[in-house]
Amino acid sequence: MSTPTLPQRPLTAEDLLAMPDNGVERWLIRGELREKPMTYRNRWHSRTVITLGYFLEDWRLQLPEPRGAVLGEEAGVRLRRNPETVVGIDLVYISPELAAHEPDDTRLIDGAPILAVEVLSPNDTQDQIDEKVETYLDAGVALVWVVHPLHQTVTIYRPGQPPTMVNNTQELSGEPHLPGFRVPVARLFAR
Repeated sequence: MSTPTLPQRPLTAEDLLAMPDNGVERWLIRGELREKPMTYRNRWHSRTVITLGYFLEDWRLQLPEPRGAVLGEEAGVRLRRNPETVVGIDLVYISPELAAHEPDDTRLIDGAPILAVEVLSPNDTQDQIDEKVETYLDAGVALVWVVHPLHQTVTIYRPGQPPTMVNNTQELSGEPHLPGFRVPVARLFAR
């Protein structure tokens, strides 16, 4: 697998989107390319993403209009510009204002979501996850959840606060950023 010749400047979202889809997962952190071989998610990862997405969408539909949007499947998000940071996130909730701003044909959400969720896969490294969490918080994401399907835990990150963890005997809450969102953690991992 060969990497295309890259310009001698910080890369942009346009550079990233122009790269071939050749089985490589790519993202930009402050204009610097990161890549790793594309991996197939195991069924526990996929099941957890869709289950949590279901609970988030159910919560969203109970909100008054305008509601924002829940997006998944490695949602492409440009977190910042100059230099650009572009990432794919397992699940996001974006504000009503950001959702209204995005055209229907957009390839990237242009701004920080309120919630970013990463569901761990067996090949994720701690360094990769730490970098993602730090990148999200630095860009203004208000709430980051790192979900561990094997251990059945969710680690919650908020700017300026130490992380907290909830397990399958506890409840996951989105307060105050996702008002009224609550789900027993065990329900995320029901088989």
